[in-house]
Amino acid sequence: MKLLVVGSGGREHAIAKKLLESPQVSQVFVAPGNDGMTLDGLELVNIGISEHSELIAFAKENGIDWTFIGPDDALAAGIVDDFNAAGLKSFGPSKAAAELEWSKDFAKSIMAKYKVPTAAYRTFSDFEEAKRYIEEQGAPIVVKADGLALGKGVVVAETVEQAIEAAQDMLLDNKFGDSGARVVIEEFLDGEEFSLFAFVNGDTFYIMPTAQDHKRAFDGDKGPNTGGMGAYAPVPHLPQSVVDTAVETIVKPVLNGMIAEGRPYLGVLYAGLILTADGPKVIEFNSRFGDPETQVILPRLTSDFAQNITDILDGKKAELTWTDEGVTLGVVVASEGYPLAYEKGVRLPEKTSGDIITYYAGAAFAKDGALLSNGGRVYMLVTTKEDVKTAKDTIYAQLSKQDTSGLFYRHDIGSKAIGR
Repeated sequence: MKLLVVGSGGREHAIAKKLLESPQVSQVFVAPGNDGMTLDGLELVNIGISEHSELIAFAKENGIDWTFIGPDDALAAGIVDDFNAAGLKSFGPSKAAAELEWSKDFAKSIMAKYKVPTAAYRTFSDFEEAKRYIEEQGAPIVVKADGLALGKGVVVAETVEQAIEAAQDMLLDNKFGDSGARVVIEEFLDGEEFSLFAFVNGDTFYIMPTAQDHKRAFDGDKGPNTGGMGAYAPVPHLPQSVVDTAVETIVKPVLNGMIAEGRPYLGVLYAGLILTADGPKVIEFNSRFGDPETQVILPRLTSDFAQNITDILDGKKAELTWTDEGVTLGVVVASEGYPLAYEKGVRLPEKTSGDIITYYAGAAFAKDGALLSNGGRVYMLVTTKEDVKTAKDTIYAQLSKQDTSGLFYRHDIGSKAIGR
C-alpha cells in the first residue's frame, strides 16, 4: 500500500510513522510535513493542506490507496468531500460531520438535542447581550470563540471583568476573525479533564486508551493556552467505569444523533471530557486526533494500523489491539515565546533512538544539513515505561542532556498522576 497523510505537525508524524510500520505499506507521503519526519523514512510532498485539487492529483498520479487527514482546518474546508467527489478514499469526516468541531454552537445544539451531558450555555453575536449575560451569571465562566482558533479560542475567566474582556476581544476587536463572530458562553465545570478518542464509521466505533493533555504553557498549569505541551496515556487514576459511562452517555448518542441528522461520522472523534461530581461531561468535540495526545496513544497500538484503518474505511470489523504495559508519556519542546511571537532557526539536538521516540512538529534542514526549529512547537520526546513516574523521569533525564537553548518545555508533565 502507498498512503498519504495530510498535515505537518507532530500528530501527523506519529500517524505517518505508525502507518509505515505496517508490513503492507511500502511508502507513506506527508503533505506538506516537516523535514524532521524524513529521519523516519517518510517522504514529504510540497503541497499545502488547503490545495485540495493538487493533493487529489498527487494521490491519483502516485496510486495512493487512501489518505489520512490530520488537521481540523482541512476538514472544515471540506477536503474529505473533495476527495470523495474525485473517487478517492480518505479517513476523516465530511465538512458537515466535522461541524462538531468547527462550530461550538452546532456541537452544543447536537448535545442538547440528543441529551449529552455538557455545561449549560448560550451563544451570542451581540457584545452588549453577551456582557449582560456574563454579569447575570457571574464568574468563573467560560468564553469560547464559535469557530476554529487553533485550540486557543477558549478563555476560562476567573472574574466577570476577564470574561467581558474576552467577549470584547472576540466580538468587537475581531481577535479570531470570523471564528469569533459568535461566542459561546458556558458554565464553568469543576473536575479533572481527560481526552477520549474513537475510530468511527457511522455507529461502529473503537475506543482508544484515555489520555491527558497539558494545555497551559508553563508549569503548574500557568500561562496562556497552547496547542498542548505534553500528555500521557492511559490516565492511570481514571477508572474503567468512567470510560464506560462516557461511551454510553456521550459517544453512542452523539454518533447516532449525527446519523439521524444526515451527517454520519467517519474518522477520529475526539471528546474533550471533564469528570465532574455528576459524572463525565463534554467540554468540546474535535473532529480529528489531538496533538500531542496522538503521539502518546499510537505508540501503544500493537495491531497493524494501516490494516485497521483500511477495515474501518471498508466497513469491516477492525481488529485493534493495544499494549497493557504501563504508561506512555511525552513532553513537547517549543520555541521560546510560544504561543506568542517566537524565533525560528534554533539548532536542534540529535534525534533520540532506543526507547525514546522523537516526533517533529516544526523542523527544517539548514543548508549545511543541520536540523533547525521552524515552528511554535518543535519536537516531542515520548517513552513507554511501567508507570508515570518512571516515564516522566526517563524523558526529563533525556531533556536535561539536550541543548535546548532558545527552546522551552514544561517540567511537570505527568505530575498530577503521580501518587494518585
